Amino acid sequence: MKSNQLGVALSARSAMATMTLGLAFAGLSFGLTGCSGGSEASKNVTYFNLGGEPSTLNPITSQDLYASNVQNYIMESLMTRNDDTYAWEPQLASAFEISPDGKVFTFKLRPGVKWHDGKPLTVEDVKFSFDVIFDPKFPTAHLRPFYEGLEKVEIVDANTVRFTAKETYFKNFESAAGLTIVPKHIYGDVEKGPKISKELVGSGPYILDKNEKGKRIVLKKNATWWGSSVPYYKDQWKLEQIVLRFVQDPTVALEMLKKGELDYEGFTPEQYEEKAKGPEWGTKVFKVKTQNLSTKSYGFIGWNFKNPLFTDKRVRLALYHLVNRELMIQKFRYGMSLPATGPWYQQSDYASKTVQPVPYDPKKALAMFKEAGWIDTDKDGVLDHVIDGKKTPMKFTIITANQDFMKYLTIFKEDAKQVGVDIELKYVEWNSFTKLLDERKFDAVNLGWGGGSVDNDPKQIWHSASATPSGSNFIDYKNPAVDKLIDEARTKMKKEERLPILQKVYELIAADAPYAFLFNDKDVLYGHTARMKKPKDSFKYSIGTSYWWLGQ
Repeated sequence: MKSNQLGVALSARSAMATMTLGLAFAGLSFGLTGCSGGSEASKNVTYFNLGGEPSTLNPITSQDLYASNVQNYIMESLMTRNDDTYAWEPQLASAFEISPDGKVFTFKLRPGVKWHDGKPLTVEDVKFSFDVIFDPKFPTAHLRPFYEGLEKVEIVDANTVRFTAKETYFKNFESAAGLTIVPKHIYGDVEKGPKISKELVGSGPYILDKNEKGKRIVLKKNATWWGSSVPYYKDQWKLEQIVLRFVQDPTVALEMLKKGELDYEGFTPEQYEEKAKGPEWGTKVFKVKTQNLSTKSYGFIGWNFKNPLFTDKRVRLALYHLVNRELMIQKFRYGMSLPATGPWYQQSDYASKTVQPVPYDPKKALAMFKEAGWIDTDKDGVLDHVIDGKKTPMKFTIITANQDFMKYLTIFKEDAKQVGVDIELKYVEWNSFTKLLDERKFDAVNLGWGGGSVDNDPKQIWHSASATPSGSNFIDYKNPAVDKLIDEARTKMKKEERLPILQKVYELIAADAPYAFLFNDKDVLYGHTARMKKPKDSFKYSIGTSYWWLGQ
């Protein structure tokens, strides 16, 4: 479901918990009508909001949180995390063993599991699900950092698979246990990629019933789901039919929640404090402010290192000093957020507590620009500097897929203008936005990352090896010292040995200012209709919406 800052929360489907593009940002109302949550015709239907339409549902190639949230209902892994204890629980594997040296993981598959098309789950599917990640015919660079510590997957017998690690990596078991298992007979032919981008075949509690382009995705309960007879799942996945809508405008989404056309919606602080008001609140619809230990997402403005404007660290820091986050937090976030300090959420054990937020300081920004050689030589109000023999103005465009976030960016734009920085803001529809990222055709970008794993591995985003086509290091950030420390941390099996190394990584990246890191939220905020019932406001590591049910 949706996180209170960036939109769609990181899927619990994969225990690996990849950092995922988190742009469930605002923009368009798709004009959905009818299907009121409280109508007689829809009394068994639950309405959730994805926040945007997935660019693809293909579980091998998808990267955005929209797709991840759909897959959460449909796809499964060998193991899953308990929402209250964070302990591993069996899923598609009924049992597992870890070798004494910690490098071999053997999983026994649960008997009788079938794919949604009726074909049985096999050990061949498990092997394929791993092998495809390293198949050059598939664009899977975003996944490889998590699995490169594993050498191979072998079929032991008709019900058993064995993962063997080629090197010590603290996430090897998590990578194996959290591997999303896909049906080989559906996804094994790369030529079918475009054809199956709007389809999704899994083994989980829900089946993809309809995928109506530009409108909605409809899921129906899997009547033959294996988990229905397993004690661990007896209190989960009770909803009969789920409609996932693509409402990007948060104002429209809030109104739909009040009318019962959505049953759940993640809130921004502004929505929680100012907009969730009126006689229906506390009777027909409820708002919730809670806390849990889930990883926290964050937004940012990222600078494309291939653009010569941003190659000088002094310039990036100067721009950072022009982001008035304290004003934004008070004006739009009602004091419910912290100014972010670095490349993952600062509440994490792995975040260095010595790194302080970069303050809003236009005078310091102007001094840093001057130190880097940027001055207004022609008195036109815009700083300029000679780059490759040509006078170049400090002028660039920030692209965003979040229409609602424009108010934040506008504050930045106006403050930057006062010191001679000319910024253009450009809203881009999500699918076009991701294409620009893939092609590296942008100056600066506003978006967000999902929280990732509790035990953080920053290689996917911050290692130079990830600065590849379809890789997550799309700003082309490269620091050999960061690479070396990330590689070292990956070999440390004990958390207490990783902590100081990754805290140093945090410090180095923060000092390089590859992003203007924006906010870390303190609370989890959401709203729901009266007919949504839940055992508690939040479990320890997630809201726990899989435990919710529909009351009339």
